[in-house]
Amino acid sequence: MLNNMEETKIYIKSILEKINNRDPYQPEFKEAVQNFLNTMEPVLDKHPEYIHENILERIIEPERAIQFRVPWIDDKGQYQINRGFRVQFNSAIGPYKGGLRFHPTVNLSIIKFLGFEQIFKNSLTGLPIGGGKGGSDFNPKGKSDNEIMRFCQSFMTELSKYIGPDLDVPAGDIGVGGREIGYMYGQYKRLKGYQAGVLTGKGISYGGSLIRPEATGFGLIYYTEEMLNTLNDSFKNKKVVISGSGNVAIYAVEKVHELGGTVLAVSDSNGYIVDTNGIDLSVVKQIKEVERGRIKEYAERVKGAKYHEGSVWNLDLKYDIALPCATQNEIGEKEARKITDNGVKLVAEGANMPSTPEAIQIYKQNNLLYGPAKAANAGGVAVSALEMSQNSMRLSWSSKEVDDKLKEIMQNIFKKSAETAHAYGLGNDYLSGANIAGFIKVAEAMRSQGLV
Repeated sequence: MLNNMEETKIYIKSILEKINNRDPYQPEFKEAVQNFLNTMEPVLDKHPEYIHENILERIIEPERAIQFRVPWIDDKGQYQINRGFRVQFNSAIGPYKGGLRFHPTVNLSIIKFLGFEQIFKNSLTGLPIGGGKGGSDFNPKGKSDNEIMRFCQSFMTELSKYIGPDLDVPAGDIGVGGREIGYMYGQYKRLKGYQAGVLTGKGISYGGSLIRPEATGFGLIYYTEEMLNTLNDSFKNKKVVISGSGNVAIYAVEKVHELGGTVLAVSDSNGYIVDTNGIDLSVVKQIKEVERGRIKEYAERVKGAKYHEGSVWNLDLKYDIALPCATQNEIGEKEARKITDNGVKLVAEGANMPSTPEAIQIYKQNNLLYGPAKAANAGGVAVSALEMSQNSMRLSWSSKEVDDKLKEIMQNIFKKSAETAHAYGLGNDYLSGANIAGFIKVAEAMRSQGLV
């Protein structure tokens, strides 16, 4: 007769084999699942009922995956076709909630990986929201406002059939900011009538929440601050490197500087700039938010700043904290080794799955404190859920009210992850702690609801 540990290993292996057989061409999704399953042994050993009721396999298979055609007309009058996706992964604890990503790399594998991670991220917030994700392989870069509007209207015409305030509430992600949300919301309203809570990330003038643009970046820093507190330390006088220069990175820079740290570098998909005097955020905002330009222009405007092509994680400079805020798998084994060689003691993720499994192993081997994405970057979805609450109550909270709630949620996420890790004898393994804490809440909800 098998003991619990043997049964657990066999169960996890069987799920991985099924995923590999069913989804052989979905590498990002398989990576996310494997990373998650690698942390599940302690909880399955303690709770064999999760194996007997096959909870893991039920969570790993999305409740619904929708793919659709998005036809639109460009400014030359030519017909264009893109693919749209919405994966409604798990609704055990609330309506599906997760962003929409517009980027040429978007495919079903990426949307499934993001949706899978979203289940546990949303669970960790303590708010009643399930996991989902969506998007399109449409590239908004270089498109006119009219082209983006026509695309968003066509995209929402189809998506509107599958979403609603109590069913599925999308938000923004890479390539989807306030402009895109506005166009999609306007089209939904034309088709379905006024329902303020159907999208989050809306403009303040039509039901959006204060602090929503800042939420993921601010939340990342609040979470990181809690990690530093475990060392009786703070951001004061810390040197920080951040990848990306979009929404998450910009507001992470702002909060780091507010707390007394210095951000030395930010990046975009072409390269990175280094400013040892500290990144001038007003210049970054002008280039990226107003002009929609490239980060290399910073070096042309700020004396002493230097631009380099390639990954910021190849930077050869001593610093204390690494905050990847760009995209998935931006840090591999080589980059992780460089990060540790530079003296970094803490990595916290503002992007979704920016560290490969090999990179995470390097962090562990070198005793770096590591804050995984599903915990550290949950601030965006937390404030999205707060926006849903405000819409439901027909209220608008002040910036301070929302920011205070955000900070409390991020502190609780860290506390919950740390306590769970310690309860299972995992020390400071915040990745396993976050996975287990997020999983248990969803698993118990599924068990309570029967065969769902």
